[in-house]
Amino acid sequence: MFGLKVYDDIGQVIQEYISKSLIPSWVSFVVQLAAFIIMLVVVILVAYKPVKKMLTKRADYVESNIRESEIAKAEALQNATSSKETLIASRKEAAEIVNAAKVTAINNQKQILEETQLEVNKMKALAEEDIERSKEEAKEEIRKEMVSIALSASEEVLKREVNEKDNARVVANFIKDLDN
Repeated sequence: MFGLKVYDDIGQVIQEYISKSLIPSWVSFVVQLAAFIIMLVVVILVAYKPVKKMLTKRADYVESNIRESEIAKAEALQNATSSKETLIASRKEAAEIVNAAKVTAINNQKQILEETQLEVNKMKALAEEDIERSKEEAKEEIRKEMVSIALSASEEVLKREVNEKDNARVVANFIKDLDN
């Protein structure tokens, strides 16, 4: 009817389909093969080589970035280690400075206490000397006053003027009596 043949047997249909559809003619096969080869050459020249070149360049770029990141990582680890060592050294140095400051403060405190003690001892000694001197001056003053009183008393008793010799003897006797 519409350009289709009607077949009685299905086997005949399959055989005709295989002979016409699945196995092409050799001319058409050669033309298609030539077109495929030309297309393949064009794709290789136009697309494959530039794509391969681009992929190689990209692989080199990625590889160099990986190497650089490994180097940077190694440097970062080294810097971290160095920083830790520096931090530890700084802490030790700070501890030593604090300890040295404590020792210096203690030594200064001891020195100040010693100097203060020496000053107190000097002041005490000066005060004792001053007290001794004051006692001696007071004793001397009292002796002079007593001599004067004794002379006045002896003048009254004797009702006469005592000469120097008598005066000295009376004073010496009076002082002896006071010391005993």
